[in-house]
Amino acid sequence: MATDKQKLGEFGEKIVIKNCVCPKCKRKKTLKQLPTNFVCADVICDFCGYLAQVKTKNREEIDTIPNQILGAAWSVQKDRMDSSIYFPLFLVQVDKSKKYSIHYLSADLQKPEMFVARKPLSSKAKRAGWQGFLYVLDEETKKSFVRLK
Repeated sequence: MATDKQKLGEFGEKIVIKNCVCPKCKRKKTLKQLPTNFVCADVICDFCGYLAQVKTKNREEIDTIPNQILGAAWSVQKDRMDSSIYFPLFLVQVDKSKKYSIHYLSADLQKPEMFVARKPLSSKAKRAGWQGFLYVLDEETKKSFVRLK
């Protein structure tokens, strides 16, 4: 059974697929969902192979970019960053009435400082030792997001 956070993430991915063209090839209706737990990416263009991450947040204010966004697994993100691989980011923000916005940050506008490791989970946690990360967004990075919807 999916958690509320997983349902929210699935909703955001579907919103991106329904409303966005591929940023690389500009084709409509070519973005597809990747399988759950696919590493570092959530959607792929089935024409050109473009990969992107989708993050979805419940927020009262869907028009502004938040200061932080919850990321995923730090070790995987760190390995990619060490190889200078960054994935573009779609940010879907949803309010209580299910009104939403879609913002986009290209990979070439991301910088290592925006990825901040979180404290590993305690030894008593279900996934003890697992470590996530946060996207910590400064004012310059927030201005780099493009509003798509």
